[in-house]
Amino acid sequence: MPPCPEVLGINLLECTVTLPLTRGRIVGLFSRFSRDMGIDLGTANTLVYVLGRGIVLQEPSVVAIDQDLKIPLAVGEDAKRMLGRTPGNVIAVRPLRDGVIADFDTAELMLKHFIRQVHGGRSLAQPRIVIGIPSGVTGVERRAVIDAAMRAGARKVDLIDEPVAAAIGAGLPVDQPIGNMIVDIGGGTTEVAVLSLQGVVLSESVRVAGDELSESIMSYMKKVHNLVIGERTAEDIKIDAGSAYPVGIDDQMVEVRGLHLLSGLPRTVTIKAPEVRESMAEPLAVIVDAVKRTLERTPPELAADIVDRGIMLAGGGALLRGLDTLISHETGIVVHIAPEPLNCVVLGTGKVLETARGLDRVFSSRSG
Repeated sequence: MPPCPEVLGINLLECTVTLPLTRGRIVGLFSRFSRDMGIDLGTANTLVYVLGRGIVLQEPSVVAIDQDLKIPLAVGEDAKRMLGRTPGNVIAVRPLRDGVIADFDTAELMLKHFIRQVHGGRSLAQPRIVIGIPSGVTGVERRAVIDAAMRAGARKVDLIDEPVAAAIGAGLPVDQPIGNMIVDIGGGTTEVAVLSLQGVVLSESVRVAGDELSESIMSYMKKVHNLVIGERTAEDIKIDAGSAYPVGIDDQMVEVRGLHLLSGLPRTVTIKAPEVRESMAEPLAVIVDAVKRTLERTPPELAADIVDRGIMLAGGGALLRGLDTLISHETGIVVHIAPEPLNCVVLGTGKVLETARGLDRVFSSRSG
């Protein structure tokens, strides 16, 4: 019988192993074919980093389901386009809320779809997965993430707190005895953390982030203009005319289409950028207060480092115009925006995969 090939491994299960293979070599061989991955399992978007290939998938965390047949019709971008536009028997579900799994079965289905999409059905072994999760989740919520990933096909799951992953992805020296402050504003949660020596010195997680900013715009349009708008419309307004601080776009106007409460008919209303900023003032104040509280609790030596180095903003919320200026104005500390704020968490999980031994202490929980 032919000897077992050492590298190609196409017929590994059909060959006789004639060369001594240590357990480490076997694990390493199968790991190579399993395409180990890092996942940013976000409320708004899911991103996947594959070892050796980089970011290979970025899709909305949405699943469209046929309620009659109990089968998924679409996942990701295709499902997001269905939000608010489905017939009665079809629902578009976001399985994560406030950074944690709200619908376990749908989250598992979504993970399976993304893993299958990345692997193309050609891997010989199940992947090891590193997943970024909010630092404020409970033990039960952590277990739910691990269980969903294991049932979706992972052979081993490591969890890493999102602020740690975001800091690594933003290029902060988290492995050194230097104080680093990261503010990761995602879709469902805002993570504020002070890091040093691969660990979280202190952190705060508030369930106010991008979704709440959009909801505040929806509420404002309803109260002030008697106009009912959907989630996607509110998000478009936030992107087109939203700001956290006066930054030179106050003359910008945006047309908003929705359903007028009094007449019950579709109507278009024109609003200015300052109105959008006013509508988001309350959730923005919650985020700023979380940053202030964290700074107040920071040990003096680390606080001095933060004053010297500044605060790093990551996550989709970092793209809101003037947010860095608002936080800097309220704290008196310079604020930087990460080079790729949307990708920081998934890039951090990827770096951990690539340098597992050097960053082994960053994992917050283990399984498998």
